[in-house]
Amino acid sequence: MSIFSRVARGRLAAWLTVAAALVVGAAVFGIPRPDNPAPVSATGLSAQWQSTQVQRLQDQLPSHDVQPAIVVVSRGDGGALREADRADLAARSGDLGRFAVGGQVSPAQLSPDGTVALVAVPLDTAGGQEAVTATVTELRETLAALPDGLTAEVTGAPAFTADLSSVFEGADVTLLAVTAAVVALLLLITYRSPFLWIVPLVVVAATEQLTLRAVDTIVPAVGINLQQGQVTGIASVLVFGAATDYALLLIARYREELRRAQDRYAAMRAALRRTAEPILASGGTVVLGVLTLLLSEQETNRALAVACATGVVFAMASALFVLPAVLVLLGRGLFWPFVPRVGGPVREGRLWGRLGAAVQRRPVVVAVLATLLLGGLALGGLGIRTGLSETEQFRAEPEAVTGAQTLARAFPAGSTQPVAVLTTPAAARAVTDIAAAVPGVASARPGDAGQAVAQVDVVLDAEPGTAASDRTIEALRDAVAAVPDSAPPAAAGAEAPTGAIVGGTVAATYDSERANDRDLRLILPIILLLVGAVLVLLLRGLLAPVLLVLTVIASFFASLGAAWLLFDHVLGFPALDSGVLLLAFVFLVALGVDYNIFLVTRAREDARSTGTRAGMLSALRVTGGVITSAGVLLAAVFAVLGVLPLITLTQIGIIVCIGVLLDTLLVRTVLVPALAFVLGDRFWWPGRVDAHPGGDVPATREPVTARD
Repeated sequence: MSIFSRVARGRLAAWLTVAAALVVGAAVFGIPRPDNPAPVSATGLSAQWQSTQVQRLQDQLPSHDVQPAIVVVSRGDGGALREADRADLAARSGDLGRFAVGGQVSPAQLSPDGTVALVAVPLDTAGGQEAVTATVTELRETLAALPDGLTAEVTGAPAFTADLSSVFEGADVTLLAVTAAVVALLLLITYRSPFLWIVPLVVVAATEQLTLRAVDTIVPAVGINLQQGQVTGIASVLVFGAATDYALLLIARYREELRRAQDRYAAMRAALRRTAEPILASGGTVVLGVLTLLLSEQETNRALAVACATGVVFAMASALFVLPAVLVLLGRGLFWPFVPRVGGPVREGRLWGRLGAAVQRRPVVVAVLATLLLGGLALGGLGIRTGLSETEQFRAEPEAVTGAQTLARAFPAGSTQPVAVLTTPAAARAVTDIAAAVPGVASARPGDAGQAVAQVDVVLDAEPGTAASDRTIEALRDAVAAVPDSAPPAAAGAEAPTGAIVGGTVAATYDSERANDRDLRLILPIILLLVGAVLVLLLRGLLAPVLLVLTVIASFFASLGAAWLLFDHVLGFPALDSGVLLLAFVFLVALGVDYNIFLVTRAREDARSTGTRAGMLSALRVTGGVITSAGVLLAAVFAVLGVLPLITLTQIGIIVCIGVLLDTLLVRTVLVPALAFVLGDRFWWPGRVDAHPGGDVPATREPVTARD
């Protein structure tokens, strides 16, 4: 076949690939969105948890769709409320009554020190989050006209719902804009070309938008409630980072092959043959890693598993099909001013070659020092605190938080979120008396009652979400479960309780923390086994996979320790959110092993012609620039999560950012090569790599890849 016919076939295949991608994209956007299923519970926990059982049984109460918004009135100077202040507040009861279910509100409660007044406004929450947010907003506007010197703040469950909703208002656009800007800047620095960076950026951005649209269809279709905001934000960042990493790897190898082949289509085919395996192995590892979140007790984590797995599949497809087609259609000139020519000079890899040679001279010393550095950073995690209270979730305090803080200074801190104890109508009085006697309980009184279920409202002394609050919940559950004949009917999907059960927002937070602990114990060993299995299949050995998994674990603990020092001493975060550990571990293990895969697969390839030690040195020189660029870019992309004002997302972003940088700049660059230099051919045990000069990888060639 002539060179002209091969070029024509290659150009036709490229155009067909682009056309097929456009058709697939149009089809994804054209698929009708299914209805989002109702969440399994407010916290996403199953019916085995008491808080979920309480929530489901509350549907049998006459006022099950009613939640109180707490209006907190105080003076700006912190002094006692005057008689005129209390009279003005009483005169406004009619204005507040138009928001209340039933049209009336109870008289204001004055704190013992007379500095704060509390008015509970029962709101109808049947309309969903948007309706609640609109009502709370209107209520706050009504209270804005208080006389000078008075401050009114709206807190309570509806207010927290409204403020959480406003946190994510416009967040998708902000996150996309900042992420795209970061990726564009780093690509421009990496390629030093006015044109080349545009191609991967456009392909990656289109992949991210396609992923978000697919997630809107797939997650609800598998029966999981999709919460916009946290799930889509993390999925968006992951797709941007992974797709750009794969693009960097492919483009680096393509540029290398362009210096060997005149036909750019042949160069791309060679590049794809060499990069398909590490990209598929890397993407497969991330997919398997995030899918372990399907075992989580938290519905949000299960939605995140499906969303992230979908995104990584799209990222692999874009890197292996769409991006190669676009690159070959645009030709060599895309690399201007550093256009790769056949036999052209090699400008890349010198720095990494010198670094590898330095590590090779003293591999034992280097390995020990790198391990000590990781261990020293991990020590920063000693004394780490976990569990954020309800008022500590936000980086910038919204009105619901400041109102709760004002209330806590004058009333029991748990007044904003009373605990709900569900029992039978006949046992309500006995349960009330028992609950009131539990240490840490400020008050208990009978609440709403139906034919088979009655509720007792319990106010705690401690702030919701604190350790003291958790201890009181435990004691309260033990106490009320022992009341005779107090067990309400079993909720759907739950075993029959042995006594009264405790729920509400405070108890749900406590259950969520316990569920997170359970998820950690279950999912962590599973993801390590899965990642190890992928590495065994890829490298056809046991020792190297075990060492690589151990380095990733060490990197995780080091990043956690370093991040905690930053959170505790610089950013002033009170604690680590209980759900952050699991998500950070999953992402770091799945993503961190990527760079080891990129390095070690190339080392194995080159070792076939030069031996293990020379192959590792060559691989480090060849992949140093591209992997460093990919790691820095992925770290920066995850750091972008910090633009969202939730502490949880900021903590995930920072931990993953530090971990990826450690994997990129220390583990992959220094520790893994040092281990390979020490072990030699035993690195692949029990497999082996026989060196055959002149085999798959010519020993005389000069490796070429991304810049230093």
